[in-house]
Amino acid sequence: MALIDLSKKEVHCKIVYYGPGRCGKTTNLIYIYNAMSEKTRGKMLTIETKGDRTLFFDLLPIKLGKVAGFDIRIQLYTVPGQSIYEATRKLVLKGVDGIVFVADSLKIRQRKNIDSLLELTQNLKELNRTPSEIPLVLQYNKRDLVTSPIPTLSIEELERDLNNGRRLPFFEAAAIKGIGVFETLKEISKQTVRHVANKHLFTKPSG
Repeated sequence: MALIDLSKKEVHCKIVYYGPGRCGKTTNLIYIYNAMSEKTRGKMLTIETKGDRTLFFDLLPIKLGKVAGFDIRIQLYTVPGQSIYEATRKLVLKGVDGIVFVADSLKIRQRKNIDSLLELTQNLKELNRTPSEIPLVLQYNKRDLVTSPIPTLSIEELERDLNNGRRLPFFEAAAIKGIGVFETLKEISKQTVRHVANKHLFTKPSG
């Protein structure tokens, strides 16, 4: 749930980048951080293991202007993708306002994508939330490898596995090159701010 600071007239929205290990969640946030000016970004906290994987999360506050007189700040998080950190992923999802599910286009990662999305649904359910009530955007990452000899999944296969019957917006991306990164961020930010504003800022008091 968004944090609303009435004294400062600020709304803090929490967006989580979720997905299997090594799919490119942290790469997205690093690209965003490096591309934005210091005036519109805060500090990025990154905790990494020796294996260069995110151990807990990245936190990157971004200023997005005003809505209904309130300053909007977006906080971006990633979760560790490795299976042993399921409890941490669930913890980071607490209070989430929007989710980007980053899928890996490598053929060998097909099952990992599906399992991670199923786990996301289960974790939200255990937090008394459902994906249908939270803005959710899909990003199909590593599309730059499609023309390489490495076996990759087609968009049709990714849609069938992850978006069958959902009709969620999706973006093709190569996060390491910045392709699709800001398109994904723009869409989830738009949906999240609209969702939070309608729920908390534009709701008329009852009675």
